[in-house]
Amino acid sequence: MASREFLKILRSARQGDVFAQQELASIYLEGQFNTPIQPNNALVWLEKAYFVALHQNSSQVALAYSSEEVLGSLFSQLVQIPLATTVGSPSFKFAWDRFWELAHDGVREARWQLANLLLNPKQLDLQNQLTTWLAMHATTADQDLINLQTLCKDYLQTLATEENFLAAKAKDLLIQLQPKNELLTSLWANWQEDQDESALLQAAELGLTAAKLTLGLRLAQAKIPVGKNSGAGKSNAPLKKAVHWLELAGKDGDPQAWYVLGEIYRRPQFSGYSANESDQCFDRAADLGHARAQFRKAATLWRKRDKLNEKITGLQASYWAWQAHQQGIVEARALLMKILVSCPNPAQNAWFELAQYAELALAHHSDHQLSAAWVLMCHRIVIANQFNFSKAELLLAEIEQLQLEHCVVVDVRRELPKILPRLTQIETTPQRRCLFAANKAAEQLAIIREPNDDEFLAAGEGNLRQRRYRFERLCIWLTQTFGRNLAIRKSASKS
Repeated sequence: MASREFLKILRSARQGDVFAQQELASIYLEGQFNTPIQPNNALVWLEKAYFVALHQNSSQVALAYSSEEVLGSLFSQLVQIPLATTVGSPSFKFAWDRFWELAHDGVREARWQLANLLLNPKQLDLQNQLTTWLAMHATTADQDLINLQTLCKDYLQTLATEENFLAAKAKDLLIQLQPKNELLTSLWANWQEDQDESALLQAAELGLTAAKLTLGLRLAQAKIPVGKNSGAGKSNAPLKKAVHWLELAGKDGDPQAWYVLGEIYRRPQFSGYSANESDQCFDRAADLGHARAQFRKAATLWRKRDKLNEKITGLQASYWAWQAHQQGIVEARALLMKILVSCPNPAQNAWFELAQYAELALAHHSDHQLSAAWVLMCHRIVIANQFNFSKAELLLAEIEQLQLEHCVVVDVRRELPKILPRLTQIETTPQRRCLFAANKAAEQLAIIREPNDDEFLAAGEGNLRQRRYRFERLCIWLTQTFGRNLAIRKSASKS
């Protein structure tokens, strides 16, 4: 049976609340409230939210955010939807058009999803389905599958050369798209069908990456005699050969090869045993996107955190654990919970009531003619509620440096050295939305900066004493202006 909170969100979404529609999409994407993960349903609600945000003015769209900000938040959700699973759904045309717009604007996730859908040999059935779909829905002649695949190859090449979390996947797909040599194809087919080891060896010698990896794995798994009477050369021969072929496959960009190499260098019976070399191999596998290697790297970084001399303890470990968790490594979730603070329910935090007033003030800031500094302080209060900040963190956190890809970093040691940095998970759509809006507000805060200004004053908000004074004044004004109105609304909704 659906929970009361879920039904409340569903009711608001049906009434046209754009934020509720986004929240509902997030629920269907992540399986919250014990709902099954349904990308098609998520896409339907994002489509509704998009047209509400596009065609209505900001006061109708959202309380505290402009239409541009709502669309930015919506697109960040959209690229999380696996596009391939939505082919043929009623909202697929909306997703298709938006993904191409975002790809043209340089959004990496959109480029990868389009390239993976249109070029991946494993998606051949969907590509045939798209050919029929494009014949019915394409608006221009250049929107046929061949032209779009050519464009996607350019996107794939760009992704593979950039330093981002999609580079490894792009390189792997490019390897799959390499022109097939007839001899190599024949040799590989002989190995797969007849287990012809001579064909496997020949394919590896001719440079086929899959053959190099397969040969290396077979040699690594061979039974090696261990004991006093087993000669060192004899016992290490298969492993040495395995290392040779796996290194060649690894240099071709295969993450599995580097991961197995890391394990071989840890084997006591291997004459080339080296913990340092093993760690380097695991690091290369992690950089290329190997999920198990990423978790191993995260666990190692967390175990050695006291020796790493990191500026913020646990930041690297949390990043790799998050990457592994994104790829389905269950154990990574437990490690993340050790490193990152979790606070997904803002109603349980100390700033909840004040944050409600701040959101109302942001919704009507033009009516009340709020100064830019007060607007930014309101955003600080909303963020403090979403991530359960202390008062010092609320006042001193640098807005533009808070958000990383996987977490929020709060470090106020510049002014208060005794307060340790804190890493907090970004778990909900409202959390990402409030960070996005605060960054936009900080960018729009036009302050003339002198060359000799202190770095802390560069944001235009003043020192700690000035911020505390502004915060106290704002709290009094918010309570007096919105406290009574909000209480009346609550009593009316209960009745």
